[in-house]
Amino acid sequence: MVIGIPKEIKNNESRVGMTPSGVYELTKNKHTVFVQSTAGFGSGFSDQDYKDVSAIIVDTIEEVYAKSDMIVKVKEPIAYEYPLIKPNQIVFTYFHFASSEDLTLAMMKSNAICIAYETVEDDDGSLPLLTPMSEVAGRMAIQQGAKYLEKPIKGRGVLLGGVPGVPPGKVLILGAGVVGVQAAKMAAGLGAHVTIMDINMKRLRYVNDVMPNHVTTEFSSEYNIRKNIKTHDLVIGGVLLKGAKAPKLITKDMLKLMRPGTVIVDVAVDQGGCFETTKPTTHEDPTYIIDDIVHYCVANMPGAVPYTSTMALTNVTLPYVLKLANKGWKKACEEDIILAKGINILNGEIVCEGIAEAFNW
Repeated sequence: MVIGIPKEIKNNESRVGMTPSGVYELTKNKHTVFVQSTAGFGSGFSDQDYKDVSAIIVDTIEEVYAKSDMIVKVKEPIAYEYPLIKPNQIVFTYFHFASSEDLTLAMMKSNAICIAYETVEDDDGSLPLLTPMSEVAGRMAIQQGAKYLEKPIKGRGVLLGGVPGVPPGKVLILGAGVVGVQAAKMAAGLGAHVTIMDINMKRLRYVNDVMPNHVTTEFSSEYNIRKNIKTHDLVIGGVLLKGAKAPKLITKDMLKLMRPGTVIVDVAVDQGGCFETTKPTTHEDPTYIIDDIVHYCVANMPGAVPYTSTMALTNVTLPYVLKLANKGWKKACEEDIILAKGINILNGEIVCEGIAEAFNW
């Protein structure tokens, strides 16, 4: 099979779809790999690194799409890429269709085989290709939240870890999944007081068992959320509904319950966000303020640490890329139900229920 690795062109996205190590495994299996020139620069990989593992370097993104049977990338195609995608071409990436009707319609029109990393689902309900980026985003949410709590950038002026004689900051985390647990781990490590909320009691019991005593759990309800946002300095939204839009857990009117300078970080922005006032931002211009509340809603948070993120992503995507390349998508998905759950759009039709529900189709 011919596999293409284009350069990511989303704003401030420095990750690349595959490391040279991953490309080596593909070429070792007699596949042809086209890599767009400078695609790996942002992640620390040179064109020569790819040449050394027998990849073919091409100059333009148009060439990559035109020559490839399968495109492997990181982020969803943006408008410039829509007309480059061919019928029956496999596109394997993070799509997050539920957050963009335009993208969904464009991919239906393309007649491509759209396989989304974020809906590849293991037997235990975990999402193996989303997990590493959720781990990165969860940890980064605290890192960024702590920064934007600083007064020069309109935060409350709170140091999360506190100092002797001064209480630590308080962090509220909505969702006890991968994002929430990683955020709690980072916040607890800084010495903050952490409250993590979820409607899944099994997850709350797990958190209670593995976290230190200054991480407390609470059942998630509107009443409890309204109570907690009055006293917490940093709120992390880490709620995920597989393939569907995130629920709006904090509404616009609830912002008035928070203290001025409170920071909210919406990691669910890729799925429409779990705050009503969420709108996607970029690393270039990451925050905005509504009712004195600092919103951080960067849609590709792991893109800020591309070396770590690209390595982590290739670790989990490579086995599936190899299956698709070695067997073709039909046979690979017939033999692997986990991979088959990643098919979101096929022959111009939506085959993922959550996407249709997101747009009331």
